[in-house]
Amino acid sequence: MSEYVRFQHGKPPFDQNTFFGRLRHFLDVIDPSTLFVTEKRLQESLELLDCFKQGTLPPGATDAQLWQAQKIKQAIIHPDTGEKIPMPFRMSGFIPFGTPVVVGLLLPHQTLASTIFWQCLNQSHNACVNYCNRNASKPAPVSKFLEGYLGAVTSAVSIAVGLNVLVRRARRLGPTTRLLVQRFIPFPAVAAANVCNVVLMRHSELSEGISVLDDSGNVVGTSKVAARHALLETALTRAVLPVPILILPPIIMSVLERLPLLQRRPRLVLPVHSLVCLAAFALALPLAISLFPQMSQGNHPPTEGRTGTGLSACSACSLEG
Repeated sequence: MSEYVRFQHGKPPFDQNTFFGRLRHFLDVIDPSTLFVTEKRLQESLELLDCFKQGTLPPGATDAQLWQAQKIKQAIIHPDTGEKIPMPFRMSGFIPFGTPVVVGLLLPHQTLASTIFWQCLNQSHNACVNYCNRNASKPAPVSKFLEGYLGAVTSAVSIAVGLNVLVRRARRLGPTTRLLVQRFIPFPAVAAANVCNVVLMRHSELSEGISVLDDSGNVVGTSKVAARHALLETALTRAVLPVPILILPPIIMSVLERLPLLQRRPRLVLPVHSLVCLAAFALALPLAISLFPQMSQGNHPPTEGRTGTGLSACSACSLEG
């Protein structure tokens, strides 16, 4: 961060009313460098933030140090439970730990068994991320997470396997065209699983409503209209995110595989494929989750409602749960 605004505890340093501000904020949230923070550095960050809250900051403490301390705390510590989030399931670990799954989903020449395996692994990883980053201030039964997980797995596997079978039985498709079409099958399967997970996990909000806050962050009531708005934005975000992750790599690889270098050295295809998937994932994730603000302002200026758009991956991951 080249310039630091005055530190505000619990708030992001960038304007969340603009797309660029949200993008900079989420680039901080998914920054994988926080995976390497030592226990000593974590404790120093927690102590610095405690000193700020108590009004006993040590001499020389800067806003930059406070923002960095808050970034480290939010990346590692669950805001409701106060416990450390396992490294593979932190938001900052979503790209490094999720990329191998994306690579597996997009591998060419998939069998039905490998298709089922990668789709199940993808949704299992997402379920763990969802649970570890859940909103624990309002305890939800484990059965709700299981319902969302099973629904996502069922929809993803059913669509992926069904489309694979249809493509293989399409006699009019040549071998090259069939292979190209099969590479795009993960997208509708994952997108459908994402939406299914949202609906199953949060359908109760449509009847119960979600919390509505005033400008000071105080809960002033609940709103079913805000719930519908939040659910729509969350579903849209999770449907949009897989587009660059699962559409761009097959297109790019279909071009790169024709290069003389990769044709002479087929062993390079998998490393190149992995790099392409990593680049697409790293580009798509912050852009997609920055589409909508986490706090959505309603018709009356002092009223806001949580959209819960959250983080999404090629799966159904979210910050807000």
